[in-house]
Amino acid sequence: MTTITNMEETHDEAGYPIDAVSGTEIAYLRSEPRMKGVTEDVYNIEVNAEEVKSEAKERKDTPVYSGVLKYFPNSIKYISKVSKVGNDQHHPDKPLHWDMTKSKDEEDALVRHLIDHSVNPIDTDGMLHLGKVAWRALAALERHLTDNK
Repeated sequence: MTTITNMEETHDEAGYPIDAVSGTEIAYLRSEPRMKGVTEDVYNIEVNAEEVKSEAKERKDTPVYSGVLKYFPNSIKYISKVSKVGNDQHHPDKPLHWDMTKSKDEEDALVRHLIDHSVNPIDTDGMLHLGKVAWRALAALERHLTDNK
């Protein structure tokens, strides 16, 4: 555990607070006001360097934007429309949400929509069956990951 105990260790030379220390990386919060002149005892911050490195590695190993959103931008946007149409159908009076207590047959519904796609790609509500297949696949994965933490 490293303890930062004075203003020089918690602020840069311009007086801006250091937001995080991870290895050799230092990030600054330039939007925060300068803190020059504040007494040193306010800045007793404990930092676990190994924990910070581990969390940084986990974030780097989870490329949500560059590894998913940038790969499938049109599909992700379409799935969000499927979510809204489904919510409007089943819960027209409520804000957008997934009621996980209902329709727990993701795998069966996914296969039914895949079969229906082979007959006609568009469902009766005007949405693509493949969009519903993708939504159901995400729902099945989310439920599996949530249930098996």
